[in-house]
Amino acid sequence: MSSPPVELTLKLSSGRLRAHSFGPETGRLTLCVHGLSANSRSYDVLGGELAGPGRRLVAIDLRGRGFSEITGPGTHGWSNHARDVLEAATRLGAERFDYIGHSMGAFIGMETAVQAPARVENLVLIDAVGVPEPASLVPIVAAVQRLGSIHADADAYVAKVRSLGTITPWSPAWETHYRYDLIAADGGVRPRTDHAAVLEDLAHGALQHPRTFWPKLTMRTLLVRAGLPLGEGFIVSAADRDAFVREAPRAEAVDVEANHYGVITHPRTADAIRSFLS
Repeated sequence: MSSPPVELTLKLSSGRLRAHSFGPETGRLTLCVHGLSANSRSYDVLGGELAGPGRRLVAIDLRGRGFSEITGPGTHGWSNHARDVLEAATRLGAERFDYIGHSMGAFIGMETAVQAPARVENLVLIDAVGVPEPASLVPIVAAVQRLGSIHADADAYVAKVRSLGTITPWSPAWETHYRYDLIAADGGVRPRTDHAAVLEDLAHGALQHPRTFWPKLTMRTLLVRAGLPLGEGFIVSAADRDAFVREAPRAEAVDVEANHYGVITHPRTADAIRSFLS
């Protein structure tokens, strides 16, 4: 395990990003991007497992999430976030880098890889690659609706999230993730993540056709699929997994026995990514 993450501030042309860095600054850069309403601390487990003497992982808060800058309408969407990723890599001194994206972060990863294929050497997509099964989106929408709500204190907020039962297994890493995003508000605490930014990205995603990216992913690509459903459906169906491996030129896939949330902290995920990147 590496040391606890180092907090960074990246000043981009689009706004300020908060990030967390694991491993030595001299290590090969891997940029990590979270899901729709998540934040950089969702990578605490993977960062600790994958960073080492030759590898540095930097997980960013997308604009409007965590403690990154909240920017106005029209500034979000996969292509805008992808430009942030590329500029962040430049600010961190890396012309070429590896990329890990979970959920919406995987879609942003495909967009990044298409925008700058010469810069992304290895691409890891965690449980997002095509159009999710409709039933799987119910818990995702519930997470979005939680934003902006006031809770008595951090303990009450964490207890509410845990009681939903969608994050299994629960662990201290998830508690850190949710507490990190909280700020004081009249009557208690609330998530800092901006509801409008998340809704804009949600609406943007609903209009996209992720499958059009697949043939354009010329770099080595690993799809890590959650083998257990989220609610009553899968974010990545077995059919999409198989089609992706056929259509993306250098793709491979592995299933992990976890749901959409549990997959990012599962030991099998770290093992698969470590093997892929080695």
